[in-house]
Formats: sequence, structure tokens, C-alpha cells
Amino acid sequence: MRLLLVEDDNHVAAALSAVLARHGFDVTHARSGEEALQALVPEGNGFGVVLLDLGLPDQDGYEVCGKIRKRTSTPVIMVTARSDVRSRIHGLNLGADDYVVKPYDTGELLARIHAVSRRTTHEEATGGAETELRLGPVHIELPTRRVSVNGSVVQLTRKEFDLLALLAQRPGVVFRREQIISEVWRTSWEGTGRTLEVHVASLRAKLRLPALIETVRGVGYRLVAPTA
Repeated sequence: MRLLLVEDDNHVAAALSAVLARHGFDVTHARSGEEALQALVPEGNGFGVVLLDLGLPDQDGYEVCGKIRKRTSTPVIMVTARSDVRSRIHGLNLGADDYVVKPYDTGELLARIHAVSRRTTHEEATGGAETELRLGPVHIELPTRRVSVNGSVVQLTRKEFDLLALLAQRPGVVFRREQIISEVWRTSWEGTGRTLEVHVASLRAKLRLPALIETVRGVGYRLVAPTA
């Protein structure tokens, strides 16, 4: 897999590139936001994942993330020293697919790269299942991955859409955290749990329906269908 590493520290980049290469990644190193954006032309340029450090010399890392998302659907993992939830949600709102917080374990990083790089190569067989879901003011179009609330389109990341679609297909049913992580992130790695919490918070904020996704303490989450 081709991976674009956006990191201004050459020593950090060299060490990380060596680790990634040993795990089969073909790494391209960009030292600035502008280099990263140029490397992704045209349309992602064949990269499977972008690993984006937010501390860049020429542009704000969040700004670069937003520009990348406008140019390509290539998965983006933010690397940040900011551990607060608000910063993570901001990055996810701009289109990042996941994040790692410094200092991070190499195993954690590799797990997250593999998780976000998994792609659905074909539409799942629906067997006559619904292609649209309507839950009060929320309208979900599964084939086009389009979500609207009261007729206004809401921009979601891939994982946010996958999470919402999973819960919406069985309103009122409690999904265990492990089940959600397995189906949305395609992994059983327990470290994904915090990522799940951030994605739920981001969905609540974007849809402006905080009561839509209910937390069932000690178990998981369920979608509570709102009234129109």
C-alpha cells in the first residue's frame, strides 16, 4: 500500500518510514502542507492512506486536512499532541477518518492504518433491503452515502456514515461497542473504543440531534428514532 507521510521533522519521518516499510508500506514523505497537497494530485495519486502530522511549518494542519478532503477521498489519519475531545472532533468534522495522539505506540498506529485503509470493494448484497432510511427528519440514502436532516445535507466522514447507517438499520436496538467496532472499523482491537466515542460525539454535533444516539452505559449505543 502507498502511504503519504506528512511530517516536517526529517528524523521522525525517517524512523517512522523505516518502520512502515518493514510492514509492507511504500512511503512517500511530504515535509509541508503544500508538498502533501501536490503529492495527492491527481485524485489521491494512488495513495491508500495519508498520515498527517498537524504541526506543519507552512500551514495549519487542520486546514491541510480540510483541503485534502476536498481533493480526494483517501483516508486521513491525524497525528496530534492534542488529547482533548474538542480538538479531535474538529479534525473529524474537517474530514479526517481517525487520529493518533502523541506519544503513540507503533502497534496502535499500524492498527489504525489498517483499519481505515480497508475498503468496501463492492456494495453489500441487499437482497431487497431498503436503500433509503427515514427516521423522522433524518434521511439516509445508502447507495449514495448521503444524509440530510430536514432537507439539509449533512457532510459526514466515511466512518461517521457507516456508524449512523449501522444504528439506523435497527432503531431502538442496542448495539454492543464490540459489535460496532467490528462492523464499522473491521477490527476487534480494543483501542478503537475511544475513537468510537469521538465519532458518536461528532455525529450528535453534526446532525444537531443530541438525543438521536443514546448511550447505554456498560453496553453500547442505540439509535432513538426522532419524531418529524
